[in-house]
Amino acid sequence: MSEKVIYVKNLVKKFGSFVANDNLSFEVYSGEIFGFLGANGAGKTTAIRILSGLSKPTSGEVSIAGFDAYRQTEQIKKNIGYMCQKFSLYEDLTVKENIILYGGIYGMSKLLIKERMAGLLAKLHFQKDENRMISDLPLGLRQKLAFSVALLHEPKIVFLDEPTGGVDPITRRQFWETIYETSSRGITVFVTTHYMDEAEYCDRISIMSEGKIVALDTPENLKKQYNAASVEDVFIKIARP
Repeated sequence: MSEKVIYVKNLVKKFGSFVANDNLSFEVYSGEIFGFLGANGAGKTTAIRILSGLSKPTSGEVSIAGFDAYRQTEQIKKNIGYMCQKFSLYEDLTVKENIILYGGIYGMSKLLIKERMAGLLAKLHFQKDENRMISDLPLGLRQKLAFSVALLHEPKIVFLDEPTGGVDPITRRQFWETIYETSSRGITVFVTTHYMDEAEYCDRISIMSEGKIVALDTPENLKKQYNAASVEDVFIKIARP
């Protein structure tokens, strides 16, 4: 069996009397593409903040890449990558400057940043674009670069928070090919998305509603269980009864 890289048992997160995460329990494995679905306000973002070391649980057991979410948040941050739709790269910096900045944030040496940057630019065919401002790049190229930068330090887990929002269907498909390639290298991809067709691409998906995980299985098994033609139909039956 693959290595367990995320372990969550009875996770509770409260803000005053409000329970944002209500006894969440799940595990995610090395190289798995794990989909995290739920309507706005379901508790996804709160859980991801805990899993990425930005917030601490109120109670429960949580470990990420072998590190405890209460005591070892800095180690967690060094072993994960993070990319979101709204903010991933600095638009007023060049491609090269963004790579150097994030490499430094991830604690990489100048030599290692230089080596990884050369490989990253070659893989993306960006050699001639290294001095272009991020604001000048088309959204699709910007998203590909942001994903590659999130992997610059070769983390065990990468969190993608609605990474394909606003891009066209062809670019979305190409982005998911990159996700498959990343997964094949043993890196766990933990992704939230509003596009239900993308949920079909995940190895397993969990569906949250009102702070709880109400379903967790492979897309095929969930469709069978709920007698649904698609994950979108499953989601509607579960999260929007």
